[in-house]
Amino acid sequence: MSAQRVCAVSDVAPGTARQFVVDGQKIAVVRIGDDWYAIGDTCTHQRISLADGEVHPETREIECWKHGSCFSLETGEPSSLPATKAEPVYQVRVHGEDVLVDLVDVRDESVVEVP
Repeated sequence: MSAQRVCAVSDVAPGTARQFVVDGQKIAVVRIGDDWYAIGDTCTHQRISLADGEVHPETREIECWKHGSCFSLETGEPSSLPATKAEPVYQVRVHGEDVLVDLVDVRDESVVEVP
């Protein structure tokens, strides 16, 4: 699957996350300085948007605002309860002013099926 344009660089401020829908899949695009991440946007503990949570630049994590589970932006793994299942993580590239995302989970390189 080829990368798809999700947003412009200026659409996501440094240190924040924002939800986008790509091919029906909700993803959180996170910007930490010049580093970009894309992670599944629905908390695996409950169906809460991770993009509404706090970004932790020092640990490269995003925290679910509802119950406090933190997820690695690099691996998708939760580092705190109550979540126990990982989020999918996606490759992000910046091309000029465009932010591009591949909807392939980088952990297993399988194409993510849209429910």
